[in-house]
This record gives sequence, structure tokens and C-alpha cells, in this order.
Amino acid sequence: MPSALATAHNWSFAVYVIAVFAICIFMVGAAYFLGGRSIGPAKTEAFESGVVPQGSAELRLSAKFYLITMMFVIFDVEALFLYAWAVSIRETGWTGFIEAFIFIAILLVGLVYIVRIGVLDWAPEGRRQRRLKEAATPTTSDAH
Repeated sequence: MPSALATAHNWSFAVYVIAVFAICIFMVGAAYFLGGRSIGPAKTEAFESGVVPQGSAELRLSAKFYLITMMFVIFDVEALFLYAWAVSIRETGWTGFIEAFIFIAILLVGLVYIVRIGVLDWAPEGRRQRRLKEAATPTTSDAH
């Protein structure tokens, strides 16, 4: 049989959930009733800090932008991990140092790989030279 305290706790949780739903419904309803309803070409136009947009918003971006973003996220998370490690250096000792060294080494290998495949090379001239160099280098299947 539940105690009186457990029953009171269940009722208080139910009141909390009902209050949350009531507040959400009130906010959505108030926005609907108090919001403007005028329709026109200016209402459907994008607004960015008072600057009138030029052209279409459907712009295709190069995949390089996404690669740079992913690299930023990866190396930003690395900085967070290393900060946490630096704060707890006394507790982790040499084991933590070795683990941090392995972590940095793996990320360094990834960075070297990224540079070697040319992700950071945005210049068309550099890509052209790399393609010419790759085309000039004979492969093992060409030698036979």
C-alpha cells in the first residue's frame, strides 16, 4: 500500500504536467489570437536585419564548406576533451597523459590525412597541379 507521501508526490507531479500543458496551450493560443493576419508580398519576403534579399535562397554550396564544418566540430570537441583532461591531470596521472597522447596522435594522423587528400586546398591551381602530378606518376598496374 503506498504511503501518504508517495500519493502526494504523484498528485504534485500530475498537477505539474497539467500546468505545463496548460501554459503551452495558452502561449500558442495567445499567439494565434493576438498575432497579425495581414497577407501580402512583403509578409512572405525574407527579412534579415533590414537588408532586402537579392536572388534566390536556394543556393548550392560546395561540399568543401561541409567538410570544413565537420573538421571544425571534430577539432573543437578535441579541445573540450583536452581541457577536461588538463583540469583533472593530477587525478589521471601518467595513465591519463598516455591516453591524451594517444588521442592527440590519432587526431594528428587524421589531420595529416586531411591535408594530404587536399581538403584544405581551395585553390583551383593547386588541384590542377595535384591532378597532373597524379597522372604523371605510373601505377603498379601500368608497369606490367
